[in-house]
Amino acid sequence: MRPNLVPDTVQEDSRRLVLDHLRAVTPALESLALNAGTLAGWGVEMADRLLAGRRLLAAGNGGSAAEAQHLTAELVGRFDGEREPFSAISLHAESSAVTAIANDYGFDHLYARQVSAHGRAGDILVLLSTSGRSPNLLRAVEAARSAGITTWALTGAGPNPLTECVDDFVAVDAQSANAQEGHLIALHAICRAFDAEVHRRRREEQR
Repeated sequence: MRPNLVPDTVQEDSRRLVLDHLRAVTPALESLALNAGTLAGWGVEMADRLLAGRRLLAAGNGGSAAEAQHLTAELVGRFDGEREPFSAISLHAESSAVTAIANDYGFDHLYARQVSAHGRAGDILVLLSTSGRSPNLLRAVEAARSAGITTWALTGAGPNPLTECVDDFVAVDAQSANAQEGHLIALHAICRAFDAEVHRRRREEQR
């Protein structure tokens, strides 16, 4: 067995940093709890739209892109239990389209062009950003508005440019990394409300 070459003081400093990070999650959770009604409403509204044949589009940059893809995977796959798949597209995930648009039109137009291509009136566009300042997301909102698409945003602390222009938002009042962790919790909460509403409506149809 290799000896531990890390000094005890370094270990303790690292442990303290980890604990500080974990404690900083609490403000994110408290912020989400204050917005529980909004998150529940989004889940129910998503069920209403997607059961009617509408589509969900999602976008973000970096870690927020990964969380956007997490959301669409839950909808196309499943979350709480067995149910039918629903149409949901994460706009960063098609690499050829992403690189072509960025190359030909610039990165700021990356999502707006895809929203115009894939979105239809009545669809929902979910945007994730800890800063709320990404130009490509702000342009996506403009494209969505022109197409009659509803826009929701999960951001870090507000107000910020994204919260100012979308139809509805939840701003997680926490440090950037913790806000992003809060976004994943928020997405799971939305999916739980979504699945519950889908199952409720399916039971009603069977009566």
